[in-house]
Amino acid sequence: MSFSALRARKGFTLIELLLVIGIIAILASIVIVAINPTKQLADARNAQRRADVNTILNAIYQYSIDNSGNLPGNLSGSTLTAGNVYKICKSSIAGTCHPTPTTEYSTFGMFAKHLTGSYIVKMPQDPKVATSSGYTGYLVSKNASSRITVSADKPENGATISVTR
Repeated sequence: MSFSALRARKGFTLIELLLVIGIIAILASIVIVAINPTKQLADARNAQRRADVNTILNAIYQYSIDNSGNLPGNLSGSTLTAGNVYKICKSSIAGTCHPTPTTEYSTFGMFAKHLTGSYIVKMPQDPKVATSSGYTGYLVSKNASSRITVSADKPENGATISVTR
């Protein structure tokens, strides 16, 4: 082939274009699998849950410091039995969070109203729990030695999100 014949041939053949597009598609699918956006989003929601659990527990202890060691709401009284796990309600919902307590969790009345305003601007809400239910997606319990545990109800990717003080 002469130089003038090579110069007249411009562009790519169909086979060359298909080969490049195929290689790009394979590389893109490998990158998407490696990044795994579903896992990344779940990890981000779990990070929010960890921050919320710490915020709630800090508010409980700030309340306790300001109130001569008493804990807010049902946490103070005998209704919080050691070993039972209680749902944390939003301050705007009276009574229990859901229409009836489940067998998994005992009834837990309003305790968020003691914390919101002075200790927390707004009660944290789990990123995946419906706000209309009145349930925050967070749980609280007290053990036999009166240590308080706050945990996320349904963390993702098999994580356990719980803080005890």
